[in-house]
Amino acid sequence: MVSTKPRIAPGRLRELGPVNWVVWQALSRAAGTEDAHLFSTLGRTGGLFRGWLHFSGRLMPGGKLRRYESELVILRVAHLRQCEYETDHHIRLGRRAGVTAEILDRLREGPAAAGWSAKERALLTAVDRLVTTRDLDDATWQSLADHYDERRLIEIVLLTNQYEGLASTITTLRIQTDH
Repeated sequence: MVSTKPRIAPGRLRELGPVNWVVWQALSRAAGTEDAHLFSTLGRTGGLFRGWLHFSGRLMPGGKLRRYESELVILRVAHLRQCEYETDHHIRLGRRAGVTAEILDRLREGPAAAGWSAKERALLTAVDRLVTTRDLDDATWQSLADHYDERRLIEIVLLTNQYEGLASTITTLRIQTDH
């Protein structure tokens, strides 16, 4: 049985330092929780945390993909990786971007579910392939390229891998869901 006890406890002022403590407080409020455990845990890494936040924030919400599309990617990755923390957090964010309960059900079913547009299906197929095979075959790439320009194609790969890696980090560190 896999332990659910955090391997590294969320930090507070002493462990986070004043800058990361303020960042953690602001991000927790933005997430609608008193303690966003992801940030209070990763914040223990000092400047690495801020560098990661910058990179992550440039992908989402600062990327060129529509926020709805970014949330589809993230929620599909979270589902495939069975990452409850990522799922819980992005269900809330996804709602703001237009991800309804019906869309969430379809996301769990995957790209073959009825109701997706050709663009959404291409996006979700790419996410599934990246998470499961770490690559895209030529047909999947072409299907995605029919809907996205080069910048967005690169961003889709980076976003998928960012959240796949984050799911692995959350799972390995046993970061608890926020309350």
